[in-house]
Amino acid sequence: MGMWQRLKLIFKAKANKALDRAEDPRETLDYSYSKQLEMLQRVRRGVVDVASSRKRLELQQQQLRTQADKCEEQARQALALGREDLAREVLTRRSAIQQQAADLDTQHAELAAQEEKLTLAAQRLQAQVDSFRTRKETIKASYTAAEAQTRVNEAVSGLSDELGEVGLAIQRAEDKTQQMQARAGAIDELIAAGTLDAGPGARDDVAAELTRLSSASDVELEMTRMKAELAAGGSTPPKEIGTNEKPDGA
Repeated sequence: MGMWQRLKLIFKAKANKALDRAEDPRETLDYSYSKQLEMLQRVRRGVVDVASSRKRLELQQQQLRTQADKCEEQARQALALGREDLAREVLTRRSAIQQQAADLDTQHAELAAQEEKLTLAAQRLQAQVDSFRTRKETIKASYTAAEAQTRVNEAVSGLSDELGEVGLAIQRAEDKTQQMQARAGAIDELIAAGTLDAGPGARDDVAAELTRLSSASDVELEMTRMKAELAAGGSTPPKEIGTNEKPDGA
């Protein structure tokens, strides 16, 4: 297969696929129904035309019969008056009229047969059109219902995907919340154990009071030690006292 043939085949395949997507079966059915109605209308017009022609022939037949009867009456009158020549001429004219009437009878029979066939065809076509209309409406209703169901399924599928993503987001939020709660709990435990300094004002009153008492005890122990050193070495000059400290007993 040549390159151009392959490209042509690909183009036809793509075009057919695009047309298939663009085609709406309901529109196709309605169009087909309208064409059938047009065909039925043409058949009915044919029946009317043939019936009109048959009616005109019948009128002509009636006129010819009237003329033939008149000729016969004239021939009788001519014979009564002794005018055989005139009677013969009138009867000759009557014979021609009868021949015309016979031809019209043949045409009338043909038109009547044609009219009967067209009438039967119109009746059958009408039945087919009625049946097609019923099937068309049934198919259209089914297609519309299927189309609506497809849209619902697509919406449900999209909603399911969306809910799945929302569920993942909720799971991530819950995991992050649990991590934050675990971290906060660990920090609280470290602060309670004294590993971390909670900052000014963060300790409770009991811990603060214990710290103060421990500091005061350390000061008293240091004071006792210094007094013992002074008592043991009376000639040793006393150590300088800081500006913020007072001599014992002051």
